[in-house]
Amino acid sequence: MKDKYKVILRPHITEKSTLLREDNKYSFVVSRDATKTDIRRAAEELFEIQGSIINIHTMQMRGKMKGRMNRYQRGRRPHWKKAIITVEEGTRIPVFESI
Repeated sequence: MKDKYKVILRPHITEKSTLLREDNKYSFVVSRDATKTDIRRAAEELFEIQGSIINIHTMQMRGKMKGRMNRYQRGRRPHWKKAIITVEEGTRIPVFESI
């Protein structure tokens, strides 16, 4: 099994992810090679929410182009992976409660 701290890297906090919390959905940045099973096990261990995960959606996000858009100075932020975890009604993830 992969290390749970290397599977779920950090919470992904945006205006849209804050609105999703009303529907018991939490957004995380995860490792690019993590599977849904890895994410489920890591979330259950890290946040102590055994058996209350209903669904996990994952998506590959493309890195944004950065820098001056001329012939000499181009750059790109790295690609990353996002996971949206849906939990049962009444279950809270403590990482988001202080935000």
